[in-house]
Amino acid sequence: MKHDDNLTTERPTFVAHLECAMTGEKLPADTVQNLSPAGKPLLVKYDLAGVKKALTKDTLAQRPQDLWRYRELLPVRKVQDIVSLGEAVTPLIALHKLGDNLLVKDEGRLPTGSFKARGLVMAVSMAKAFGISHMAMPTNGNAGAALAAYATRAGINTTIFCPADTPEVNVSEIELQGATVYRVNGLIDDCGKIVGEGKTKVGWFDTSTLKEPYRIEGKKTMGLELAEQLGWEMPDVIFYPTGGGTGLIGMWKAFAELEAIGFTGKKRPRMVAVQAAGCAPLVRAFEQGEEHAPRCENAHTIAAGIRVPQAIGDFLILRAVRESGGFAIAVSDDAISAALSEVSRAEGLLLCPEGAATYAAYKQSLADGRVKKNDRAVLFNCASGLKYPLPLVTRALDRTQPIDFSRF
Repeated sequence: MKHDDNLTTERPTFVAHLECAMTGEKLPADTVQNLSPAGKPLLVKYDLAGVKKALTKDTLAQRPQDLWRYRELLPVRKVQDIVSLGEAVTPLIALHKLGDNLLVKDEGRLPTGSFKARGLVMAVSMAKAFGISHMAMPTNGNAGAALAAYATRAGINTTIFCPADTPEVNVSEIELQGATVYRVNGLIDDCGKIVGEGKTKVGWFDTSTLKEPYRIEGKKTMGLELAEQLGWEMPDVIFYPTGGGTGLIGMWKAFAELEAIGFTGKKRPRMVAVQAAGCAPLVRAFEQGEEHAPRCENAHTIAAGIRVPQAIGDFLILRAVRESGGFAIAVSDDAISAALSEVSRAEGLLLCPEGAATYAAYKQSLADGRVKKNDRAVLFNCASGLKYPLPLVTRALDRTQPIDFSRF
């Protein structure tokens, strides 16, 4: 990817420090960190007054259409530390046949075919800057593929653990892109325990969701892009497929930063956390008024990416949802399958199951009155539908026999 900076210079970043998301304790930004001393996620804090003076909308508009255009609000200080596979701005696609004000942000166009590329390109770039030589993570598929690709490009070794029923294409791409991947007879949090135990025994860096500060910074670019694509006007509501919730947390952070630098007004979208009925710990916590969500036992859903029994950032997800006036909603696997088929056949847009869950949630929310038809709604399709099993087609013709053209 072409960058408009001199590769020997530092980038004009404005990182001030890291901050514990629970206690507010400040930590230095230029040292390797996982969780805060309180065992909670760390957030990157910026000198936003400095960003406001340094960055204008006109300057931004003249930059290449890639994730790195927002460099003043990103943590990578040196251009030579960027590990890129071409992180282009993803399109907003209007679903005219299904809704007057319905948009899909199609993250399947990113490298490795999913929005996990955003978070992992940032985590790996920072790992390169810190001289980290071995990274490990648990994954339901797409995150592991992104880590494998970017870490291999950076010359960093990776070890990845996934549930035994992870889609075959994900396991294959992880291994093919240079990682060592193991299937585990458990769920993603069981895989995470192995990564955590190996941190001291093996010496790898734990790249699990929200257990390092920089995946959020990559994921927040979804919010930065969305605001810019809509002319710095916020949509009314965002439906986001929520497992670990890094993207929802990141976008809420992005919207606050954009307001602080004067790019947007006070209006924020309502944030809707979409989960599958078979794995909906955040929905239960939201409905019960809790700040933390107990582990979901026997978690199951066809939308593997949101099969996360317990999220370490649960309190951050729930805060964002509540502060925004949004809600958490669960949809059945049957509704997800029906939504995937409906959008594909009506609009020609092949969603992944997690993306289809957001359309199912949108329809459910229209029906129960929590969303209106005139609300501008944005659905996040987090990966290419081509990475998932597709329905078999058995219809055939025998060219050696007479063909009844009246059937067509």
